[in-house]
Amino acid sequence: MKMIRVEIYSKRGCCLCEEMKEVLLRVQRDISFSIQEIDIESSPALYEAYKERIPLVIINGQPAFKFHMTDGELRRRLAREDSHGTSA
Repeated sequence: MKMIRVEIYSKRGCCLCEEMKEVLLRVQRDISFSIQEIDIESSPALYEAYKERIPLVIINGQPAFKFHMTDGELRRRLAREDSHGTSA
């Protein structure tokens, strides 16, 4: 099985970003996936591209959630990813 990749675009001081990271970490206790946090303030290009779009969650390269998600929504999306053949 290939690991499901989850990226979250965020920045410091963003309360919505913190809420989405908490959801990711809660769900990760039960479902195996990798999380990569991308700080949009790490480069001017990232900041310009994402400043009005965070928090943004990308799953296996596809935009999945913007601004808000629940544990249930994330679990359903991860189940779909798993059933769509994330195996090598």
